[in-house]
Amino acid sequence: MSEGQVVIAIDAMGGENSPFKVLKGVEIFLQKEKNTKIIFFGDEFLINQNIKKYKLNIFNFEVVNTKDIIMDEDSVNTILRSKKNSSIYKALEYAKNNENSGFVSSGSTAAIMVLSRLHMGMIDGIDRPAICSLIPNKKNYSLMLDLGANVIVTGSNLFQFALMGFCYYSIINRNTKPKIGILNIGTENNKGLEFLQEAADLILSSFLKENFIGFIEPNKITSGDCDIIISDGYTGNIMLKSAEGISNFIISNLRDIFNKSFINKISYKLIEKDLKKLKDQVNPDIYNGATLIGLNGISVKSHGNANPVAFSYALKQCHNFITNDLNKKIIKSIKNI
Repeated sequence: MSEGQVVIAIDAMGGENSPFKVLKGVEIFLQKEKNTKIIFFGDEFLINQNIKKYKLNIFNFEVVNTKDIIMDEDSVNTILRSKKNSSIYKALEYAKNNENSGFVSSGSTAAIMVLSRLHMGMIDGIDRPAICSLIPNKKNYSLMLDLGANVIVTGSNLFQFALMGFCYYSIINRNTKPKIGILNIGTENNKGLEFLQEAADLILSSFLKENFIGFIEPNKITSGDCDIIISDGYTGNIMLKSAEGISNFIISNLRDIFNKSFINKISYKLIEKDLKKLKDQVNPDIYNGATLIGLNGISVKSHGNANPVAFSYALKQCHNFITNDLNKKIIKSIKNI
């Protein structure tokens, strides 16, 4: 491995259709990031068999053979005691102990959260990690966190989420003044639970006050008026899954309508270009990869049923945060409080 080279430790066995979808995703990713070192963790025989069978053009990689398999139903105690030779455990262990490295997996969310915190620990000054991801909006995209890591939070936790979100957004978008909002049931200053009020006060007393637009209601999430949306993990996860369900409902119904008659099919042809643009804008593949932010390392969770293209975007995200030193930015921001 050359000095300063980015290394991504990958759980090759997690999620649906693995290891093929992982390997194919890596092939797509390496077309643009040729200098990245890839280390696969998993069943060595299956990994090499898939590379050969599908004639995948993967280079600059190693395979670390692991035997244990983490199941979705495994308890935390089982994972910690009996699955130390699993692909998730070993890949995270590697990412922690090597510079310029990160971790990507489509495996069990619970296992990734527990083992990421175990191996990587927390950044000094950050109490809890948060799951964050991009969501499409009318103008481009917004960053939302937390999406499920923390069911119960304090105002201080939300303030830290805002701080980390600000650092994340500065990497993916050079806009130096992203707008920050807290998800709430109303925009009035006196609306919402006590921890939301506390979080707003903490943001207003920090250097983030110039970026803070106050509370934002769920019906404004896709307006594009807010770049960074802060929430507790329980509310954020429900919001995300509700949005996914509504999106699937609309797309499914549109498909049925346009296939209903010959006239409808002609109508589709007339607006096909605009519909394709909309489809590309809300394409979940390009938003795949939820970062577990706040850890003393880079850990990215890909959707379990992600296809190879979507998995390549999770890899791209991991690479981006390593090269732009996300955690260094967070540490610097903490010192500015």
